[in-house]
Amino acid sequence: MSDERKDPVNGERILLVDDDQIILDSLGEFLRMEGYSVVGCESTEEAMRVLAVEHFHLVLSDVMLPGSSGLELLQHVRKHYPDLVVILITGYGTIESAVEAIKHGAYDYLTKPIIDDDVRMCVRRALQQQQLLAENRQLRRQLEVRFGLDNIIGCDHKMLKIFELIEAVADSRATILMTGESGTGKSLIARAIHAHSPRSTMPFVEVSCGSLPETLLESELFGYVRGAFTNALSDRQGKFSAADRGTLFLDEIASASPALQVKLLRVLQERQFEPVGSNVTQTVDVRVLLASNRDLAEEVAAGRFRQDLYYRVNVVNIELPALRERPGDIQLLVKHFLDKYTAQSGKRGVELSEQAIGLMQRYDWPGNVRELENCIERAVLLCREGRICPEDLPATVLACAGRSTSVSPLTEDPMSLVEALAGPESAILQATLARHGGNRQATADELQINRTTLFKKMKKYGLMG
Repeated sequence: MSDERKDPVNGERILLVDDDQIILDSLGEFLRMEGYSVVGCESTEEAMRVLAVEHFHLVLSDVMLPGSSGLELLQHVRKHYPDLVVILITGYGTIESAVEAIKHGAYDYLTKPIIDDDVRMCVRRALQQQQLLAENRQLRRQLEVRFGLDNIIGCDHKMLKIFELIEAVADSRATILMTGESGTGKSLIARAIHAHSPRSTMPFVEVSCGSLPETLLESELFGYVRGAFTNALSDRQGKFSAADRGTLFLDEIASASPALQVKLLRVLQERQFEPVGSNVTQTVDVRVLLASNRDLAEEVAAGRFRQDLYYRVNVVNIELPALRERPGDIQLLVKHFLDKYTAQSGKRGVELSEQAIGLMQRYDWPGNVRELENCIERAVLLCREGRICPEDLPATVLACAGRSTSVSPLTEDPMSLVEALAGPESAILQATLARHGGNRQATADELQINRTTLFKKMKKYGLMG
C-alpha cells in the first residue's frame, strides 16, 4: 500500500485501487496535486482491509484486479458502505462490464488510457454526489429527531397505548383517523406515522381543510386544468398528486362539504380522481391520514357527514387525550418546551419557580399541548434573571389556577370541611404525581401515605388517567 504524500487541501479522501504500479503512482500523484488525500491499494482484498479501518469519500478502482475483481469490490462497498461513491476504471474491451456495474451502483467509469481532464471532472462530480448523499442523511436524521416518537412526550398510559398503536400501523397502508380536541398533537402524530413508514423518504403533504373556503378546497386537493374557472390560466397540480407515493394528512376533515365528501370517498376507495375541469382520470398511490376535533359519529347522526365515508376513514382510530386527562405529563412537557425555547432564544439555564410550576400543573389547559407550548415560549421571552415566575405566565393561567386552588374562608356558600379541603387535596395529588412522572410509590412516599390510600384518593378525584 502506498503512503499519502501530502495533507489534503479539500479534506476529501480517495481510495485508489489498481494492480498496475505505474497507474497507481501516476494517478495517485495527479489526484494529490488536485488537493485530494489518496491511499493506494493493489488488490480488492487489501482495499477491503483498508476500508474496514479508515474513512473515505470515494473509491476509484480498476475492474480487472488479481483475485477478486473490481466488480466484487463494488458489491462489497454497496453492501457495507452504501453512502460511499465508486468510480470504475476499465479498458476498452470491458466497457460492457463497466456499464453493467453502473446498473449495480457504480457512479461512473473511466476508460484507459486515462485523460487528466476526464479524471478531474468525473471525480469532482462524484464527490458532489457524495456530499448530496451526506446532506440527505443529515436531513433524514433531523426529520427523525423532529418527528420521531421520541419527540412525542408522554408517560401517561393513554399515550403509551398510542405509541404502541403507531408502531403497529406505521408499516401498513391503512387509513387512520385521529380524533381529539384542538392542540392535542394530531399533526405531530401524523408526521410520526409517516416518519416510521416505508414512505418516509417520499412527500408528506398536510392540508387544513377548515382553513380553506369550500370553493377552493376541491381544487386544492385535486388540482385543476387551464380554463376550469376564472383566473385558471394554467394547469395546477393538487395535493393528492403532490403526495403521490407518500402521505397526505387531511386535518379538520369534518369541514368538508357534502359534494367534496363524495369525491373523497372515491379517491380513498379507488385512488383515482379527476382534476377540476378535466375528464382525464388520474391514479395516485397515497396513504391518507385524517384528523377531526369534532365527533364524526355525531356529525353522521346530524346528517353533516356521510356515513359511508365515516366507515371508510375510520379503519384505525387514534383518540388523543386532552392534556387535562394526563396531568402527569405536564411537567415532562414543560421541561421539553423549556429546553427547546431556551436553546432557540439563547437564554441558557432558565429555571421555573415552584410557584410557576404549581400554577401550570393546576391549570386545565383548554388549548391543550399547543397552549402549553405557547405559554412556555412566552415565559422564556419575558422572564428576567433566568427564572420564570408567576407574573411571566398568561393571565388566564393565573386566574383559572388561582380559582381552582384557593378556598376563601369568607365564602357565603355553605360547605363542609371535607368539601372545602377537596380542591387543595386534589391539586396536591396532581402536582406530586406530575413531579414523579406518575410513579405512585414515589408519590405515596413523599405524601407519607400508603399506596392503597393514594389509589383511593386518585380514584375519588378522577386522577386514574
